[in-house]
Amino acid sequence: MKTISLAVMLAACSDPGSDCGPSEGVVQRIVDGDTIELETGVTIRYLMINTPETTQGHDDCFGQQAVQFNRDLVEGKTVQLRYDVECEDRFDRTLAYVSVGGQEVNKLMLERGYACLLHISPNGDDRLDEYKAIESAAKASNRGLWGVCDPIPCN
Repeated sequence: MKTISLAVMLAACSDPGSDCGPSEGVVQRIVDGDTIELETGVTIRYLMINTPETTQGHDDCFGQQAVQFNRDLVEGKTVQLRYDVECEDRFDRTLAYVSVGGQEVNKLMLERGYACLLHISPNGDDRLDEYKAIESAAKASNRGLWGVCDPIPCN
């Protein structure tokens, strides 16, 4: 009978992206509407969303509101992090779904009209329909930037 090492068994059972970073952390700083920095110095970029730009001299329509909503949700709080297939983007930011108080921040930003859908495969492939539906509902209700900005700054 062939034996399998515990390490091999654990690797086979692990979730995609489980080695990307910590499972939780305290948010030290809000970089912008879709990016935070943890107390450990790790920069987290929210998966599946894009908010209006407020960094590097930009002041896009509804950008400051997205930053403030993000700040109100997570600044100084312990957040839970869940990863997908790819761990980092081209700017070396860690990519994650971020939750606080049992609510996924990525989805809240989209639901409330503070963000647009941003799908970069392979991350989010299994959740694309869910996120499209959330964005469609926000658009249909003219929530947030959908009712204020013309043109939409994050498309």
